[in-house]
Amino acid sequence: MPEDTEESMSAFCEVDQCSLRQGQTPPELKPFSSLTGLQAASRDAGQCLSITTKLERALEKVAPLLREIFVDFAPFLSRTLLGSHGQELLIEGLVCMKSSTSVVELVMLLCSQEWQNSIQKNAGLAFIELINEGRLLCHAMKDHIVRVANEAEFILNRQRAEDVHKHADFESNCAQYAADRKEEEKMCDHLISAAKHRDHVTANQLKQKIVNILTNKHSAWGTLAQSQLHDFWRLDYWEDDLRRRRRFVRNPFGSTHLDVTCKSLQEYGTEEDEVVKSKKVFRIQTVASQNPETELMLEGDEDAVSLLQEKEMDNMGGPVILSSPAQLVAPVLVARGTLSITTTEIYFEVDEDDPAFKRVDSKVRAYTEGLHGKWMFSEIRAVFSRRYLLQNTAMEVFMANRTSVMFNFPDQATVKKVVYSLPRVGVGTSYGLPQARRISMATPRQLFKSSNMTQRWQRREISNFEYLMFLNTITGRTYNDLNQYPVFPWVLTNYDSEELDLTLPGNFRDLSKPIGALNPKRAAFYADHYETWEDDQAPPCHYNSHYSTAASTLHWLVRIEPFTTFLFGTNNDKFDHPDRTFSAIARSWRNCQRDTSDVKELIPEFYYLPEMFVNSNGYHLGMREDRTMVYDVDLPAWAKKPEDLVRINRMALESEFVSCQLHQWIDLIFGYKQRGPEAVRALNVFHYLTYENSVKLDSITDPLLREATEAQIQSIGQTPSQLLIEPHPPRSSAMHLSPLMFKDQMQQDVIMVLKFPSNSPVTHVAANTLPHLTIPAVVTVTCSRVFAVNRWHNTVGLRGAPGYSLEQAHHLPIEMDSLVANNTGSNKRQITDLVDQSIQITTHCFVVTADNRYILVCGFWDKSFRVYSSETGKLTQIVFGHWDVVTCLARSESYIGGDCYIVSGSRDATLLLWYWSGRHHIIGDNPNNSDYPAPRAVLTGHDQEVVCVAVCAELGLVISGAKEGPCLVHSITGDLLRALEGPEYYQCPRLISVSSEGHCIIYYERGRFCNFSINGKLLAQMEVNDSTRAILLSSDGHNLVTGGDNGVVEVWQACDFKQLYVYPGCDAGVRAMDLSHDQRTLITGMASGSIVAFNIDFNRWHYEHQNRY
Repeated sequence: MPEDTEESMSAFCEVDQCSLRQGQTPPELKPFSSLTGLQAASRDAGQCLSITTKLERALEKVAPLLREIFVDFAPFLSRTLLGSHGQELLIEGLVCMKSSTSVVELVMLLCSQEWQNSIQKNAGLAFIELINEGRLLCHAMKDHIVRVANEAEFILNRQRAEDVHKHADFESNCAQYAADRKEEEKMCDHLISAAKHRDHVTANQLKQKIVNILTNKHSAWGTLAQSQLHDFWRLDYWEDDLRRRRRFVRNPFGSTHLDVTCKSLQEYGTEEDEVVKSKKVFRIQTVASQNPETELMLEGDEDAVSLLQEKEMDNMGGPVILSSPAQLVAPVLVARGTLSITTTEIYFEVDEDDPAFKRVDSKVRAYTEGLHGKWMFSEIRAVFSRRYLLQNTAMEVFMANRTSVMFNFPDQATVKKVVYSLPRVGVGTSYGLPQARRISMATPRQLFKSSNMTQRWQRREISNFEYLMFLNTITGRTYNDLNQYPVFPWVLTNYDSEELDLTLPGNFRDLSKPIGALNPKRAAFYADHYETWEDDQAPPCHYNSHYSTAASTLHWLVRIEPFTTFLFGTNNDKFDHPDRTFSAIARSWRNCQRDTSDVKELIPEFYYLPEMFVNSNGYHLGMREDRTMVYDVDLPAWAKKPEDLVRINRMALESEFVSCQLHQWIDLIFGYKQRGPEAVRALNVFHYLTYENSVKLDSITDPLLREATEAQIQSIGQTPSQLLIEPHPPRSSAMHLSPLMFKDQMQQDVIMVLKFPSNSPVTHVAANTLPHLTIPAVVTVTCSRVFAVNRWHNTVGLRGAPGYSLEQAHHLPIEMDSLVANNTGSNKRQITDLVDQSIQITTHCFVVTADNRYILVCGFWDKSFRVYSSETGKLTQIVFGHWDVVTCLARSESYIGGDCYIVSGSRDATLLLWYWSGRHHIIGDNPNNSDYPAPRAVLTGHDQEVVCVAVCAELGLVISGAKEGPCLVHSITGDLLRALEGPEYYQCPRLISVSSEGHCIIYYERGRFCNFSINGKLLAQMEVNDSTRAILLSSDGHNLVTGGDNGVVEVWQACDFKQLYVYPGCDAGVRAMDLSHDQRTLITGMASGSIVAFNIDFNRWHYEHQNRY
């Protein structure tokens, strides 16, 4: 109700109340008191009508309303309308109205005196009461309406807010969708540009490869004049099974760097200046060491969280399942970019607009692989979580091509996401750990405790070198970060004598002390330095420098690329001052004993890479103060050439003196003496910023302070992760493990002779005797192409035992194939397919797979080689690829599953590299296309028929010889690396044997032998008076066994062809030979159609065995 209406009604009511109090009748009530006007009107309006008719016509609509009012308001009106005697008028009227519906009756009732009096008396007050009730009702209604209006407004406001919120949500969703689409488009553009970059890089590599193939002096466009040109080489990133990088490849970026000068001494600050500078730049609160780690359960299935994450990853759709900013960590270069992972591949695309990347020298970038990288999941062999700048935010991935790539991420959570997006490979198959993602995420200490490598080292199943490389690998030492390069110990102290006696303890270092504490005077200096420490804001330390830094790594490797270029990148494009350059082994050792700022340990290359000591690229390294030119590294007097140094260093590392102390050096570098009170007692405390968990970079908010901290960590070195908080167990002694090894056992040279029914010469012998094989056997093939699968019985443990005699047939190692012995089922043992008549059947015509189940044969007239089942003799595959008769075959060593490489050489002067699938037992890895397998590589360079070949998967090399000319070395990707040029008259190679240790022995016609390194250096040569038919190297590459037409088997020292032993002559010539898996039995195939088994023990020619300690 409007407020002005309420006010006027209120005023009206007040006036009425005043009039009534004064005895006046309100004017509004006068019509109720008199109907005279009505009657007059009626009379005037219708005189011709009766009064009743007129009343009914006039009141026909009002009368029902009045009756209804009376009935509805009867309770109220009955109390109000009272007669002169107090009687209720309405009740009587209602009775009257019910008995008659006539309007006249109603008019008469209302016009009666009693009603008139009662209305005049009570109507005014009743009206006022009605008005008041109306007012109350009005206020109540007003409150109700206001309340309803407020509620309606609240509801409307809420709906309006919801509409605004929904609108905002809609706008946000639209913006997010647009951003996602934009990001997706950006990612697509990124992937497309990355693919273009990769294609460009690949095209350049292929172009370079084609140019090399065509212009090499042994190629179609090559000329002998090219041999006069300077060839530049660089160390390849290929690693062997022990993680050694030994292979050199052509370097298109090579140079003599004649424009590079040496630093002056004034350009070096003093050690004190550096220390003071580092103290002034920043102070960082050290982070307390973590509590002992909660051990991972490394057995059993993945935990539920891992499985859930894997399920989430599996359900992710789209081409890219994970994308993250990342840094590619390479030597002297850390490149920002984007890492993307699809369901089958990893991609990395460097941010070429990054100012830091633009500042990097283009030569350094040229040596850095993976800037536009793509890696297939099928190529991933191991995944390790890693540290970068002391933070656990990095990851290293090892590939099937024996290289690795390292990435750093924003945080550890990203590392975990990435690891769980990659294949389930763990840390590989070498360390006895399950191939699970949780293993990739395990800490170094967890890997160490769960691995079987320590027990294998104690039992002498692996070498000291292999064990140290294992420790370096799991503690995060990597070739990809020079600041965390693998660290190895100095083991010798005598670098002056003409002869080095490795049986004298005085020639060996005390491995229980750090390098800084070997000299008592220097040890006292460092102890005093620790005790008199004055800096209250940093913990005390013994040494301001570290035993392994990026600078020390480049110091050792300055003569070989790419480390020379890396040095320039960190050294203002200059060589070090000649007096500070690595120039002599003895001088470096003296500095490590006398110079208070030099506590460098060694790097693994000291034990396998002789090329690091030779200035093969002709750098001008300057002149020392003593007027001597710095060129090659000056070797100790006892090493005539770098190969001698490396060989003797390795012998010393594997010696008994080092074996019985090595655990103490491990305690210092990786173990309980690395930190804490034991480190203080051992004089083994370094700057606190070299230790794990010493600083959290994410907690440093000041960008300048963070940059300074990172620079300090990069320059000062990093200590490996701590593996042990208790002493490392010692190695078991060789005498304890195999006491018979050091006793003169009067074993007979010949174990047994096995004569086959046929007199056809045995031209091929393959001894695959591992106990886990289904059929451990010695497979033989004769000139008439009859083969025999002769079962092998492992009798080595019985030899030398009491009562052992050769007469006990079941103790003999070889049991003749029953089908051949009984001359039954000869069709199952005869290869009847026709060979080319011009082919001479030799040992090179056959290859036996590692499981003894298949024999590969070449020489067929249709230019194929064929695969036969050794069980049934049936042909299982024919392989075509050459343009002429296949003349020789070779097989690489086999890995898990029996996979290996097969190389075929032909009269067409080419070689084809094939892949043997141990799973499908075919050439090629696609069983649906076994009729037309494709070779992995075509190897060219020979200009005559290929007659001999050897392949080593571990080194990734194929070495082949033609009828005449030098042997050629190819990589398994098809690159011609080099030619092995023998001396004059060494022109007709006939036999090749290569060991994984890097020796390549080549036999030429007329009894001539050469020993080459895998990098082409001629190490030794000799001539013998025998036409040699078979050669082989022991598994460690140290010993060579030969046999020929005169029937004599001889053992030589491979490095210098020193004769070690001559077996008694046989009555027929030797045509083939092989060694049992344990290197204890030599089986030879004879021209008389028999095989002879010889006892052989290479340990007895070891210097320690000869000195019997």
